[in-house]
Amino acid sequence: MSAEFRKRAKNLLLLDIETVCNPASYQELPERLQPLWIKKAASLARRDEEPPSPEELFYDRGAIYSEFGKIVCIAFGAFYWNEKEEMNFKVRSISGHDEKKVLEEFKILVEKYPPHELILCAHNGKEFDFPFICRRMLINDMIIPKALQLAGKKPWEILHQDTMELWKFGDYKSYTSLDLLAAVFNIPGSKNEMSGALVSQVYYEEKNLEKISRYCREDVVVLGQIYLKLHSMPLIDPDHISRIP
Repeated sequence: MSAEFRKRAKNLLLLDIETVCNPASYQELPERLQPLWIKKAASLARRDEEPPSPEELFYDRGAIYSEFGKIVCIAFGAFYWNEKEEMNFKVRSISGHDEKKVLEEFKILVEKYPPHELILCAHNGKEFDFPFICRRMLINDMIIPKALQLAGKKPWEILHQDTMELWKFGDYKSYTSLDLLAAVFNIPGSKNEMSGALVSQVYYEEKNLEKISRYCREDVVVLGQIYLKLHSMPLIDPDHISRIP
């Protein structure tokens, strides 16, 4: 284990978010937002041979747009070393129906780190997780923590990492899922109980936020193992991984 990695690990936070459409259906959208969703749905529908209705699209895809979705869970993990100098990985999650409270708790966590030293890492985080968090903070009348205030910064001034970007090695032609990388590296996946496409259904129909939280934590476990592989390091033994609800 290199001294450089141990130094970086002190300020490294790996994360994943789970989002749902907000509100639960197109019919519940504020009147002003309904035609704006129809406009958005029209651009999405053009990609389908038999496009679903705007109402169906909202339930299926509203969660991936920060203007029409909300965060119900943020899971995060960190590497640490025990008294035997063995590397461990601890994962915890923040979840709730009140998005602002979830974001406020996450902000408190982020602000415990020096903003110029904190390294956030997520899979496709630079295109999804990080901007989604920032936009939802603004929508909830919150001040974005300094570590996430990236506007105007030069690329080399941004410490945050993205495992999908690391895997691309400069190739921008395609999207590679976390699940695919896990399979390639023979890492146990996180899709045993549910998949990301079912989050809104589990939230609104099953009303099972804890199931979503477990899934989110497992995604971060997979993310941590993939992060190690991408840095040519051995995987952490499952016995050295702890999960905190």
